[in-house]
Amino acid sequence: MNTIDDFNFNGKRALVRVDYNVPLNAEFVVTDDSRIMASLPTLNKILTDGGSLVLMSHLGRPKGEINLKYSLHHILDHVSELLKRKVLFGGDCIGNEALEMSRNLKAGEVMLLENLRFYNEEEKGDMDFSRKLSQMGDIYVNDAFGTAHRAHASTTIVANFFPGKKCAGYLMKNEVDSIEKVLKGAKKPVTAIIGGAKVSDKVLIIDKLLDIVDNLLIGGGMAYTFIRAEGGKIGKSLVEEDRIELAGQLMKKAESKQVKLLLPHDSVVADAFSNDAHIKNENSHQIGDDWMGLDIGNESAAKYAEVIAASSTILWNGPMGVFEFSNFQNGSKTVANAIAKATSKGAFSLIGGGDSVSAIHTFGLADQVSYISTGGGAMLEFLEGKELPGVKALRE
Repeated sequence: MNTIDDFNFNGKRALVRVDYNVPLNAEFVVTDDSRIMASLPTLNKILTDGGSLVLMSHLGRPKGEINLKYSLHHILDHVSELLKRKVLFGGDCIGNEALEMSRNLKAGEVMLLENLRFYNEEEKGDMDFSRKLSQMGDIYVNDAFGTAHRAHASTTIVANFFPGKKCAGYLMKNEVDSIEKVLKGAKKPVTAIIGGAKVSDKVLIIDKLLDIVDNLLIGGGMAYTFIRAEGGKIGKSLVEEDRIELAGQLMKKAESKQVKLLLPHDSVVADAFSNDAHIKNENSHQIGDDWMGLDIGNESAAKYAEVIAASSTILWNGPMGVFEFSNFQNGSKTVANAIAKATSKGAFSLIGGGDSVSAIHTFGLADQVSYISTGGGAMLEFLEGKELPGVKALRE
């Protein structure tokens, strides 16, 4: 896969797929610009080379219809401010006016196309729509890892029109390299911490990780389906009745592969799903009928931290409890601190999945881990062993 460093963009228009699907408030002001910030190294490299930029992205889910609520015009000033130059607006993502504007760009100039998803053809991966997009640039750069698992026109199909002139941006390259570092030849011991609500959401990733890791630490609501599979009493804790047998099978597979699969020995339980509920620390296999587990317990958090401290490669996907509530964030916070400490001593740590990323930021530890993935769904599919269409398109 070619990367942005394999090209000199002097005098060239770079058609760059970015992920500017950012949150806006009621006044259409960007409330979190981390995705835009993440694209800046790629964009600045092209501009420094003497190239021009044609940026394309989606925003929200307009479902193939023009809806000004989802117009990328709302973020124009913010992007201009971060790039320290005026960004022109294409007014459309295809069509003669946008095409003419792209052809008239001078070195150092930037334009932003309108929301790709105003056209159904984007999500359908339409060939003619992709051809029209391709006319906007001389070199295609994909820096939107978060959409790489979708075979959309702008993430996959358009690459067909750039033989020998397509590459990954820095963000895309870093994402692929970081995940492959875990999947291929990771330094042992390898520990994966998997949390979240449902086993069904993580079956494939757990199954794949059992071929790679030495330790698998389970937390979050999904842990209680595993505990039920062991015959534990879990009260009103979250459980997927139709996944209990599967959880048992995964535990047997872990045992056969000599993977240490750890479940929380104790839990912080509550009598209601509320931060103001009555709480106590209780054995995870003996939770009272009217109580529910909302975080891993103190002993389990300490044990998990101990395993993490002895690890050389660490993957964290999914919180250990309802960390949004202060009374149930100790498990996630303890894990996050342990990962940061292990990283400071030389371990490689990869954090991915929306809630894990949110947690690491909430605890102020984002700059103390090796890499934070920007692509939740894309990262999960990559870890499951699937070939991402957006990555494959760059490699062909």
